[in-house]
Amino acid sequence: MNTRSFARSLMVLLVVLMVQFLSASTGHSDRVKEFDRSGRLVVVEKPANEMAAAYDIKNRPAEKVFPVPRPPFSEGIFPCTQCHKYMKPNPVQRTLTEYHTEIVLHHAEGQRWCTDCHNLVDRDKLRLVSGELIDFTESYRLCGQCHGDKFRDWKVGIHGKRTGNWNGDKQYLLCVHCHNPHDPKFKALKPLPPPVRPGTARH
Repeated sequence: MNTRSFARSLMVLLVVLMVQFLSASTGHSDRVKEFDRSGRLVVVEKPANEMAAAYDIKNRPAEKVFPVPRPPFSEGIFPCTQCHKYMKPNPVQRTLTEYHTEIVLHHAEGQRWCTDCHNLVDRDKLRLVSGELIDFTESYRLCGQCHGDKFRDWKVGIHGKRTGNWNGDKQYLLCVHCHNPHDPKFKALKPLPPPVRPGTARH
């Protein structure tokens, strides 16, 4: 086979492969769960070109900012830079022996450590997996990276607490108003006797 016929065969093969790739990528669709206008959860098919934006982290539109109260910081602990600006950042995972010794991590501790959520350099910011820095008032975005189903429910008001008008301004409690971010599992409640029914109290 001479060079010219080999090049022609290679060109034909490349064109065929490109056509197959393009037809496969445009024809592919994904099933997505969404809430319809009545609030029901439905499954819809979306073509790949519509889904591409959902996976495009760098060009994604800005996340909606939800009105929340101030995070429940421990007294005198924020801003973090009031102490950390004098300390050299140390990214090494270790047991804390000088500061924050009261914090015991029981939150995916086998895979996570402080600087997976707290920014190493600017401690007054949280860090998303994409590298974006966010304020503590947007901590719901950080939690939502792993707890997507809870984040979805929180946004529509069926997880957590939301106050305000039914069809107007609302305020959302942050995840950390109910969950300790370092140990989020609710502790078991101590069983207590039932309340006394009115009119049955003995004198």
